[in-house]
Amino acid sequence: MDLSIIIVNWNSRDYLKKCIASILSEMRDVEFEIVVIDGASFDGCDKMLREYYPQVRFIQSERNLGFAKANNEAFKLSCGRHLLFLNPDTEIEGDSVQVLLNHLESLPGAGCVGPRLLNTDKSIQTSCIRKFPTILNQVLDAEVLKKWFPLSGLWGMAPLFDRFETPVEVDAVSGACLMINRSVFKAVGSFSVDYFMYAEDIDLCYKIRKAGWKSYFVPMAAIIHHGGGSSSKNDVNTFSSIMMVESRWRFFRKTHSIQYSGFYRFAMFIAAIIRTGVMLVIWPALAVHGKASLIEAPLKKWIGIMRWTFGIENWVKKY
Repeated sequence: MDLSIIIVNWNSRDYLKKCIASILSEMRDVEFEIVVIDGASFDGCDKMLREYYPQVRFIQSERNLGFAKANNEAFKLSCGRHLLFLNPDTEIEGDSVQVLLNHLESLPGAGCVGPRLLNTDKSIQTSCIRKFPTILNQVLDAEVLKKWFPLSGLWGMAPLFDRFETPVEVDAVSGACLMINRSVFKAVGSFSVDYFMYAEDIDLCYKIRKAGWKSYFVPMAAIIHHGGGSSSKNDVNTFSSIMMVESRWRFFRKTHSIQYSGFYRFAMFIAAIIRTGVMLVIWPALAVHGKASLIEAPLKKWIGIMRWTFGIENWVKKY
């Protein structure tokens, strides 16, 4: 079989239905299978799959394994020569999967490939390619800075502003849609289970680079990534934000040193102090104009990160 498409579902049944529909309608001349694993969300995706897509292989996990473990479990039951790890809140555009597959097989030293990721309105998602994390690019990670300096080497986004005509070697591609050769995935030890979410794709691409292969951005392929389909908006600035910094800290500890990860924690403390201070200063002015709600979520996020730097958010350790 040419390809195994692996999808981890968590409270995304409706997105999943559209995702699979797009796969079945757009895939041509590729022998493939679809493997879906549900991370204990029990959202009814099993019934939906039985009714509409009985050909899909379904795995029901009794607990939420996280992105890495769930993908690894589904991988064990797959049989394709190549693997496509795909988020449930995505939709295939045209022959993009075939384009990715062709380039994975033909690009020199290709370990994995990833496409352009598009928002629902077809605008591009800058997160589809990334630089490996450093303390500097994490501390300065702000949408306003990316908007002002999109070509900066800190972000690694420059290929997004080219003509979309040729593949480009990059540090990392997004795990929302990542295609990899089966033998490469096995050789690098599959997804690292050191993380519950938010660093597995970075870690995988890092291991691919260390093993001598390359990660390629293939802009001729495009996938719609609706984004946020698996997360509650109420959790974005608490659970998700703290899991993000925790995952980066674990990545630095694993790939650099204990000292480097410690510097990262301290740097995030300083960043949290500065950003929280700025928001508190402007709060009265916003309140006068009835716009204080604009910074409530960011303020909650950065207070949570500040608490994390002191080790107060201990719940994160269980993931």
